[in-house]
Amino acid sequence: MCPPLPVAESLSGLTVESGILHIAASDFDARPMSFLTPDGHRTGYEPELARAICASLGLTPVWHNLPMAEFYTCLSTGQYDVVWFNQAITPARLQVVGFTQPYGLFDEAVLVKKGRGITSIDDLAGKRVGGLADSTNIALVEGFPGAKAVPYPGSDQVLPEMLAALRAGDIDALIDDELVLVVAAEDDDSLEIAFTLPTRVPFAIATPKQNPTLNATLNAAIAAALADGTMANLWAEWIPWKPFPF
Repeated sequence: MCPPLPVAESLSGLTVESGILHIAASDFDARPMSFLTPDGHRTGYEPELARAICASLGLTPVWHNLPMAEFYTCLSTGQYDVVWFNQAITPARLQVVGFTQPYGLFDEAVLVKKGRGITSIDDLAGKRVGGLADSTNIALVEGFPGAKAVPYPGSDQVLPEMLAALRAGDIDALIDDELVLVVAAEDDDSLEIAFTLPTRVPFAIATPKQNPTLNATLNAAIAAALADGTMANLWAEWIPWKPFPF
């Protein structure tokens, strides 16, 4: 379900509610991209970039925890301004939304239990590979000869669920964004990155097709954040082990 928002002050304005950017997102722990601290503060590369972009535009960002499978359905209701949460630009999504220019290019990786001897795609033949349902990650498994894709619905607990399945042996491997899996491996020394897929997937902000002005405004703000070093500085703070891609 898409929770109702306050009645918009002006549907003809830049955003649904004047001075506010209503962001469809998830409480899913996607460190270092986005996560909630114990006191409920949302932070990470994406939220801090959102704060910087919004500050430059005189907007206040407000995040809404929605089921990931319903991001675009909810955006289409006109109650939210953007989807800004680990969203790869894909041909299918471009059919229903507009995207800003990317604010990052990201690789994907495969996580396994240590000692399994899995170091390449070929080693996944006959193996069960878990991943987020309807994601670019799980779609890659179709190209892994002999591997069986095991999709998991996109709840805000999906990563713990997939990690628990990997530890229990319900799946043999887990595919996800490299950044997320690096953190998972650091948190659990029984797990390791088997290999990385250098896909350089572009992540961007999704906007309604019926609001091209918002897209253009956000695009200009992203370009400014890139030009003045704001984006590079946030990348260095949150993703210091990977070179800034722009």
